[in-house]
Amino acid sequence: MANSTTAPHGGGETRRDFLLLATTVAAGFGVAAVAWPFIDQMNPAADTLALGSIKVDISKIEVGQRITVKWRGAPVFIDHRTPEQIKAAEGAKLGDLKDPVADKDRVQKPEWLVMVGVCTHLGCIPKGQKSGDRKGEFGGWFCPCHGSHYDTSGRIRKGPAPNNLPVPPYKFLSDTQIQIG
Repeated sequence: MANSTTAPHGGGETRRDFLLLATTVAAGFGVAAVAWPFIDQMNPAADTLALGSIKVDISKIEVGQRITVKWRGAPVFIDHRTPEQIKAAEGAKLGDLKDPVADKDRVQKPEWLVMVGVCTHLGCIPKGQKSGDRKGEFGGWFCPCHGSHYDTSGRIRKGPAPNNLPVPPYKFLSDTQIQIG
């Protein structure tokens, strides 16, 4: 008579193999069920996710005015550029730039420039948002900590900063409102 734990003809699966496989699968599900709450708690909280995007009313920003809004804990500069600022930004020779990017690739509408206002050298906040601030040699922004000069498109033109001021993801929801993030 054949043993109930071995195959009758010397090969194939046995009841023991089945029990081992079933126990392994059940243990895997058990480990996953215990680990899931620990993994899930590492996801961002709802209030953090809510800060992932902001809507900004730009209807009251006059031509030539710059405002600063907070997005994900960082300042975002919104500049309603004058025709002269647009002309200066579009007229810059890409060969003269440390981080060559055409103005048209940094803006969705020429009159509106949206960028993160953190210097790419050491994370300072460049001056140039307020009417009395020094705007640097190129009429844009100036980081007094180490002397980086940005132009009217937020591109680095002089100083130790290696890159342009970054452009965050944004879109125009209407002519008077943008969404950042």
